[in-house]
Amino acid sequence: MQKELDWAFLWKNIIAISAKIPVTMYLALLATFFGVIIGLLIAIIRIYKIPALRWAASAYVSFIRGTPVLVQLYLVYYGVPWVLLTAAAKLGMAGVTERFNPNNISPVIFALVTFSLNSGGYLSETLRSAIESVDRGQIEAARSIGLRESRILLKIVLPQAALNAIPNLGNSLIGMVKDTSLAFSVMVIDVMGEAKLIGSKTLRYLEIYIAVSIVYWSLCILLELIFGVAEKRMKMTRRELAE
Repeated sequence: MQKELDWAFLWKNIIAISAKIPVTMYLALLATFFGVIIGLLIAIIRIYKIPALRWAASAYVSFIRGTPVLVQLYLVYYGVPWVLLTAAAKLGMAGVTERFNPNNISPVIFALVTFSLNSGGYLSETLRSAIESVDRGQIEAARSIGLRESRILLKIVLPQAALNAIPNLGNSLIGMVKDTSLAFSVMVIDVMGEAKLIGSKTLRYLEIYIAVSIVYWSLCILLELIFGVAEKRMKMTRRELAE
């Protein structure tokens, strides 16, 4: 058992771990971006009660919110290659699987797909509430002058919903930065992955986990500051629109 902390070792490895910040931010930013797209589609399906798709959307959200991210990650990592290989075999496309083996897909892709689907499930509720918070009077007024539903959605509803959703989007991105720490479970070397590799080589786990916590904490503080500025600008924009 460690008797004292090696502070020099700790600070040295903060730098080493920080070198993997681009991988973590790549996963978090892209997953949140695709999550917004998925979440918006799900929100629209549920708000407008599109037949058939409505029940599928509800089941998707229920599954995402009712299962751990780690389980979802394993399902995608082990399930997608199996589905692709099985489908190719049944369709008589063995030659395709020889040239393009799903097992050779980068684990980063599996992690990105998982985190995007997870983010989409949670953001669908955020975006749905943001859309429903738009003043109904404006929508009725637009309908009364003959605007189509698609134009009402694009020109009136979504711009205002985006302003309402910004604070929650910031929280979602910060949460996603922390969730990406699970990516090492499928061999993605991100911030947490690098920390675990260094820890396994040096056996100085306490210093390593203090170092990685400082890195994640710093990232989250930076994102909070960025979204704090965005929220202030959002409030200014709201006041300008009101005037």
